This record gives sequence, structure tokens and C-alpha cells, in this order.
Amino acid sequence: MPQAAPSRSGASGAPLTSGPGGGQASWAQQVHQLAGGGDEQPVAPWKPPVEDLFQAAARRQAAARPAGLGKRLAARLIDLLAVGAVTAAAAVPLGTRAVDHVQEKIDAARLSGHEVTVWLLDGTTGTSLGIILAVLLLAGVLYEVLPTVKWGRTLGKKLCGLEVRDIEAHEPPTFGPALRRWLVLSVPGLLAVGILGVLWCLFDRPWRQCWHDKAARTFVAG
Repeated sequence: MPQAAPSRSGASGAPLTSGPGGGQASWAQQVHQLAGGGDEQPVAPWKPPVEDLFQAAARRQAAARPAGLGKRLAARLIDLLAVGAVTAAAAVPLGTRAVDHVQEKIDAARLSGHEVTVWLLDGTTGTSLGIILAVLLLAGVLYEVLPTVKWGRTLGKKLCGLEVRDIEAHEPPTFGPALRRWLVLSVPGLLAVGILGVLWCLFDRPWRQCWHDKAARTFVAG
């Protein structure tokens, strides 16, 4: 008399049910039963572990290195051309007006036949100069300061793959340091001594900082 085949059981000892019509359950059904299917709650899908934020920040800081001087020079030239173009749009007509005003004063002094002191800086020329400086400051804030605060880079730095970062946090600087950085760059530049501050990065170690970077406690990362 034939013996009945022993029933198969899962890891928990529960017998595996047969498929429709009394046949053997399919492979998918057996896997589902072994995984605790049926009336039990389904097993939650596996999720990859989330990276620790502190480890990510430490890794980003370790990867930050001062950028090469060649790329920094190229980025600065692009930025200067952009700001200079906006400033020149206001400086050319105002400068022409100021030059014509001074020339009229000189011509009037010659026609008077007397020795007359002609002041180059008066109300007209002073107003024109003030407007030009205001345009330069506004263009610097809109082009240099705000993008540095938001993205850590200007157009020139983006094209050259550079980024301005705070030395301690290794994040883009806030508005105050970014504004101070621009002022220390632009004001000495107008006084013809800014070239010394820019060349300072050739000798500075280890962050290759210029004067404006030291004033804002930032560095340019590659």
C-alpha cells in the first residue's frame, strides 16, 4: 500500500499549503509563505542606510582645497569685466559731462584775462563721481555679494569651477562677510593699491588668501 508523502514545512514549522487543485504551491507562493505571508503583516522593504550628516560635512571639509592661482585669475578677470561693463555704462556719459564742464571753466578763465584758479572737483564733477561710485557699489552687491551668499560663486567662478567658502564652516559666507570681502577688494582697487592685496595670495599659506579673503575669513576652493 503506497505511503503518503510527508508534508513540507517552513522554517517556523508551519506546513506549506498546496496550490490550486491540490497541486504543489508555486515557487513564489512558497517564498511568500516562508517570509511570513498569509494573515501576518508584510515585511517592510529594505532601505539603504541614510548617510550621517556630520560625516558628510566632515568629508566635504576634508575635500576642500585652495584653488589654483591660474583659475582664480581667470575667474577674477571675468568678474571684473562684468562689473566694469555695468559701471562703464554709467561712467561714460557722466564722465563726458564732467570733462566738458571742466573744459568750460578753463575756457572762461582764459577769456577773463585774469589768473583764475579752476577747481577740478566741484558740485557738478563731484556729483558725477558720486553716481559712478554708487553704480559700482550696487553692481558689486548684485553681481558679487548676493551670488556669493546664495551659491558661493559668481559667474566667473562658476565657469572656472571655483567656490568661495568660509574657513571654519566650509560653507558660502553670509551677507556681512561677503559684503566686506567685496569692499576690501574694490576700494583699494580704486586707490591703485588693490593689486598688492590680490598678489598676497602668492605668498599666503595655507589657504592662499588675498586681503579681501582675510577680511571676510574666506578662501577660494577648487
